[in-house]
Formats: sequence, C-alpha cells, structure tokens
Amino acid sequence: MLKGMKIAVIGGDARQLEIVRKLTEQHALLSLVGFEQLDHAFTGATKEKIDNVDFVNMDAIILPVKGTDLKGHVETIFSNEKIFLSKELLEKTPEHCTVYSGITNDFLNSIIKDSNRSLVQLFNRDDVAILNSIPTVEGTIMMAIQNTDTTIHGSNVIVLGLGRVGMSVARAFHGLGAKVKVATNQSEHIARIIEMGLTPVHLEDLPLAVEEMDICINTIPHLIVTPTVIDKMPLHTLIIDLASKPGGTDFSYAEKRGIKALLAPSLPGIVAPKTAGNILAEVLSQLLYEQLQP
Repeated sequence: MLKGMKIAVIGGDARQLEIVRKLTEQHALLSLVGFEQLDHAFTGATKEKIDNVDFVNMDAIILPVKGTDLKGHVETIFSNEKIFLSKELLEKTPEHCTVYSGITNDFLNSIIKDSNRSLVQLFNRDDVAILNSIPTVEGTIMMAIQNTDTTIHGSNVIVLGLGRVGMSVARAFHGLGAKVKVATNQSEHIARIIEMGLTPVHLEDLPLAVEEMDICINTIPHLIVTPTVIDKMPLHTLIIDLASKPGGTDFSYAEKRGIKALLAPSLPGIVAPKTAGNILAEVLSQLLYEQLQP
C-alpha cells in the first residue's frame, strides 16, 4: 500500500491513466498536472496547474515515457497548456523525492544532477522492456500487414539488433513463417540467433544482406540504415524503425529513393495503451513501495 504517499503525475498519454488508476487503488495521493481535459475523475487524485502543486511535500514525480524534450517541455494529450520541468521546481522537493521516467536525455540528466535528486529510467529495466516488447511486436506486425501487399509468411525479413525488442520481433516474424535474418556484431548474439534457428548477419555485411529483403526492422538507436544500405534494397522494401527518435534510418535518403520508411518508436502507447500502462503501473507501484521502506 502507498497510503499517504504524495506523487505528482506530470503529463503523458493514455498509459498514464492506468498508472493513476493503480496508484490511487494503493491509496497514494496524486496531483495530476496536464490532465484538465480529462473527463474521468479518480478518488485520491486532484487535477492541478503546475504552479499550484505543493512540491515541497512531494515524495515522487512521474513523467511520461518520453520524459521531457531538450528544453524541459513535458508532452501531454490531455492539456493544451505548456508544461515545463525545471531545476528550480525539483529543488523545491524534499531530498528523498524520486523522479520516474521511461527514458531520459541530456536536459533531464542535467537538472536531476544539478538538483541532487534521483532518476529512475523505467525502460532500462529488463522487466519493463521485455513485457513492453509484446505490444511492440503486435504493432510491428500490424504495420507490416498494412504497408505491404504480400503475406508475412514466406517473406524475407531482416531484424537489426537482438536486444530485448529485437529478439521478440525476430521470434514473432519467424513464427509467422517469414525467412528471418538478424544482424548484429555481438558474438553472444550470433550464437543466440543460430540457437533460435534464424540466420545471423554481421552488421558490416548489411549492404549485401538486404539485397532481397521485403521488410527491414531496425531496433538499433543509432544510424545503421545508411544510404549505402538503402541503395542495395529492392524498391518494394519496407523499413520499420523501432529505435528511439530520431531512429537509426536515413529517412530522407529512403524517401528520395522511393523506399517507404516508417519511424515507430512508441508503438505500445499507440496500439495497446491499456496494456502498456498496466506494465508501467505494476512496476511503479512496486518501486514506490520500496521507496517507502526505511
């Protein structure tokens, strides 16, 4: 139980509603910032403007999955108000106040450090990332079906990276009957790819590997689908980039060559916000309970 714990939920999308629901059931006291257009009301949660929140007594701050942008702006779909997180705001909180976010960036890291507060990145956790890969995979399959004119079964698919998302995507497309290659440079991943019954590709051989590809799915968060790689793809190839913005694809070059390339870094919140929100809510409730313990 989180009885009496004071938490500010600042911004976010439909996933935050599942977090709010779970935490109010645990009897936490929530200040909801950026939710004035939300019709639904939660017992134990109060909609407030950010300037009216009592941060002096706040035990935790929950940000959206994206955290903030590089200027401190916090996105929300339930408000037209511009909401910003600042070092000065964090300094108003007690020293034990912990900030929770899906991911972080240079700005957020900077104000966390300058205010001497703690930041928990939920997407760095294996439990969140692995469970979140389930709606990511379903969304990727949906995009592949919507943007191709052939079945996944029998198609040539290459997955770039064998992290927590890459492994789930590769396994799912293989299960649907696709001929799946997986590109990586890590020897342990090469071994896992072979164990999974898939075809390993070294990243330096990527231009050759994509010559007959129908679908290319990237999970690597830096530029990997370069013009050199794109030049070798058939014109019908579909690129689905699941990496965090700005992705790992040269989208401008793909467009010039006439190859469809889609950036889809937040599929769980789009295709299954309730499930994605429940995943975050379960982990957050446990982390907040641990924070309460002496």
